[in-house]
Amino acid sequence: MTTRLPAAVLWDMDGTLVDTERYWMAAEEELVGAFGGDWTHDDALALVGSGLWESAKVFQAKGVDLDADTIVNRLTDRVSEMLADHGVPWRPGARELLEALREASVPTALVTMSLRSMADEIISAMPFTAFDAIVTGDSVEHAKPHPQPYLQAAAELGVDIAECVAFEDSPTGLASAYASGAIAVGVPNILDLDGLPSRAIWPTLDGTTVADVASLLDAQAEEIAR
Repeated sequence: MTTRLPAAVLWDMDGTLVDTERYWMAAEEELVGAFGGDWTHDDALALVGSGLWESAKVFQAKGVDLDADTIVNRLTDRVSEMLADHGVPWRPGARELLEALREASVPTALVTMSLRSMADEIISAMPFTAFDAIVTGDSVEHAKPHPQPYLQAAAELGVDIAECVAFEDSPTGLASAYASGAIAVGVPNILDLDGLPSRAIWPTLDGTTVADVASLLDAQAEEIAR
């Protein structure tokens, strides 16, 4: 196994670490329906990975007569209810890889556009200390696809973003990670990531090891050397 580990591994949450996108889609449909509007699957897909306050503008345009903060809190509360009812749906291999990275003393950060309260709820379901830094949608000025969330995570960890690996499941999130200069790895969930700028597209994290993550740095170094 290579001894060159990442300076940190940065994790998206919804759709990457946990399979909660269907909860968000259901909450969105309920919200728009409550105001007499229609919310299609395509509408929901278009918002995957987006910031909550940016998404609030879309709901307002669909007839949701609420201010942005109320929309954000109402959606978050509804998803929280579904988590309480159904439990945390982990993506295959994600929690196991995260725990293995922690055991290898690799710093980690959560980089999500969900609220801090939602992030804390997911983190509390883990039986180990999962993250050294947490960046949420209510702690950044610019949401994904802007690179700020990932740059902020690297800054809080005190590491070089170019030496960090970032896992993302959405085009929006992958664009944010790639633009930040991180080694961006796409792990598709409900959206196709083929052809998007990234270091790699992995079909799943199931069975992925710390050595697999470390190999990304070796591959990048070899490419630069060429």
